[in-house]
Amino acid sequence: MSTLKPHLSPILIRKAIDEALLEDLGRAGDITTNATIPHDAKAECVLASRENGIVSGMELARAAFAAIDPELKFKALVEDCDTIKPGEKLATIKGNARAILSAERVALNYLMRMSGIASYTAEFVNEIAHTNAQVCCTRKTIPGHRAFDKYAVKCGGGSNHRFGLDDAILIKDNHIAVAGGVALAIERARDFAGHLVKVEVEVDTLEQFEEALSAKPDVVLLDNMSNAQLEKAVAINQKDNAGAVKLEASGNVNIKTIKAIAETGVDYISTSKITMAAPTLDVGLDIAIK
Repeated sequence: MSTLKPHLSPILIRKAIDEALLEDLGRAGDITTNATIPHDAKAECVLASRENGIVSGMELARAAFAAIDPELKFKALVEDCDTIKPGEKLATIKGNARAILSAERVALNYLMRMSGIASYTAEFVNEIAHTNAQVCCTRKTIPGHRAFDKYAVKCGGGSNHRFGLDDAILIKDNHIAVAGGVALAIERARDFAGHLVKVEVEVDTLEQFEEALSAKPDVVLLDNMSNAQLEKAVAINQKDNAGAVKLEASGNVNIKTIKAIAETGVDYISTSKITMAAPTLDVGLDIAIK
């Protein structure tokens, strides 16, 4: 596993924060804050965790406050990928009170969602730490938030599957049905793809699996197979290809089943649970007007 921390493009962050603030502030701005807080009031506040977890989204939180008022002083006390406990301070923010209150929800929304994904991913990773399998996310993400969801998965120790339809070939059951067969679909993909594009094929029977191996894809996705079938597929791959073809398991993957799946010997386990079913991490903003 790489020791390098994941990275988010500042361009993506700026665009997302601008859109989120526009959505929240609407046409008239924060009318509650503007009606109750003097324009020159100052405040100090602390972002603090209410529970155990893994941090993700600190730069989005920072960007939300900076977008409202670049003069706000945001000091991060932890970094993304750090493990935190209840009551731990994540950051302090000082400056104009109106700006802090107007940016608060957008900052917390990103920080809570992304930290929730990172924390839930870490639970899956810990379940299979005794194996060589890797937990992977899928394309089942919130529309418009994929880069952030997948970044959060990395913060939790997981791995990213393809980001979209354009960065890897994944031949699924519907492709096979229209193409006319597993091997034929793989051959067509090989003819189409450049040498840097990986080709993966999804199969749901061992017969399809052996047909796929004959066409030499880079990865075979074993969909909704029993653990006994997964073990047999691993054995076949080792015997015929010395494990050269990577095997990925998917379907019925959750925090209770992933350990047994990993112990079959597959290389990757993909699940939508870590992005679509992760609870948010409870983070709050505590403020004291000066």
